[in-house]
Order: sequence, then C-alpha cells, then structure tokens
Amino acid sequence: MPAGESKPGKVLIVAGSDSSGGAGIQADLKTVSALGVYGMTAITALTAQSTEGVYGIVEIDPEFVVLQMRVCFDDVGCDAVKTGMLPNAGIIRGVADQISRHPGVPVVVDPVMVSTSGVPLLDPHAVADLKQKLLPLATVVTPNLHEASALTGQAISGIDEMKEAARRLRDFGPKNVVVKGGHLEGSAVDLLFDGQEFIEFAAERIAKRNTHGTGCIFASALAAGLAKGKAVRESVVLAKEFVTAAIREGLPIGHGRGPANPMHLQRTLP
Repeated sequence: MPAGESKPGKVLIVAGSDSSGGAGIQADLKTVSALGVYGMTAITALTAQSTEGVYGIVEIDPEFVVLQMRVCFDDVGCDAVKTGMLPNAGIIRGVADQISRHPGVPVVVDPVMVSTSGVPLLDPHAVADLKQKLLPLATVVTPNLHEASALTGQAISGIDEMKEAARRLRDFGPKNVVVKGGHLEGSAVDLLFDGQEFIEFAAERIAKRNTHGTGCIFASALAAGLAKGKAVRESVVLAKEFVTAAIREGLPIGHGRGPANPMHLQRTLP
C-alpha cells in the first residue's frame, strides 16, 4: 500500500439475500460502500423476493455460514459486524460463537423477525437463542417497534413504552439499545439507551411509499460508523441522517413497496 494511504474500515455483514435488491445483503453492501467502508458477507438465507412480498426462502447450512465468517475474519479482518436475518437457532448459535472469538470487534444486531410484507424470517423457536446467545454480544441492537414488542412481550404505543422496552432489552445483555420509532405517528423518533441515559433522535416524517430496506440500511450505516472508529452516539446520528435521506430519495420501482435508496449520495449520470 502506498505511503500515506489508509486502509478502509471493514464490515462483515451476516444476513440474508434479497433478490429484488431492496433489503438484506444487497442493501447492506450498498450502504457501507456509499459510506466508504469495505463490505464482506456471510449469507444466511436466499430469498425469492420482490417489492410485493417474499415468495420463497432457502436457509443456508449453519456450518457454511460459520465458514464464510471465519475465512473473512482470518484473511481480511474486521472492524465491525452487522447481523440481519438469522433464520434459525443453528445459525444464531454459530454466528454467536464466531463473534465471541473476536471480542474487540463492535457488533450491530438488527433482530430481523418479519418481512415488510408480513412473512416470518425467524423461526419462533429461535427467539430464545437470539436473546440468550447473540444479544449479550451486541454493541448495539436496533429493533423496530414490532421487533421490540416481540422480544419484550410488551405493547409499544409511545415514547414511554419505548423507554421501558429499551430497559428490558438491555437486560438481555447488549451494551446499547436503539428502539426505532418509525411506525409511530408524528415525527420519526429513535431512542438510544446506553444503560444510563436516553437520547432521542428525531427527524421529519417523510410521506413516501418506497421504504423497503430501511432497517437494513440504518443498521449497516451504524456499523459503518463504528468501523470507522466513531462512538456509538455519533454512529447513530450518522445512521439516522443516512436512512432519512435514503427514504427521501426512495426509488419508485416495482409494483409494491419500492426500496429506500442507500445510493442517494451518488449522482446519476445523464
């Protein structure tokens, strides 16, 4: 490497593939690349997916998921890990084991449970493994309201319930919790809890239909910030601003809910 040239931050993305390109591995890679971070992948599942729904899922053998992670760790190295769709207990356990072997690497867990169209993406019997094996290893966990409710068993209808859910989620072991409030009315408020204080991050609510992949984009942008050496709070600010712009520039493609645009920082050539 030439003198004075620095290596890019590196993020290992452990998630499922979205054949339509709007979410999953595809959205993750677009996001970290747009933010100047090098992305690697360990694919956990293949989905036949469009803007209208999920039509089929093929889960990858847990041992092969682990192998994908191990070779990336051993050769390229890793400055942050981001997990998304982990469809079953075997994959969760294997991923958690690999992460535990690299205790200095920050980890962003996006607890993907159900697709935008309502298709389950996590075996309900694996929720206990998610709580017990993976969440204790997380630097940040980033549930939306539905995921936070499912993980804590409580209904969430406002900021007070978001705070209580964040407390309960942190009891599972993650260092930081971001409960995303995009499904509430009013301004889009996300809540960060670090175990001592709550920090609210508000943004305008953008009336756009094209929001597929926003959870993936947010978590990947957060991981990119951590990979660059930013603090958690600074990385949350980065992720919030990035996903808000991605929604604003959402792409009106397909016949259903089109994707948010993680490539909004680029300029389309004429």
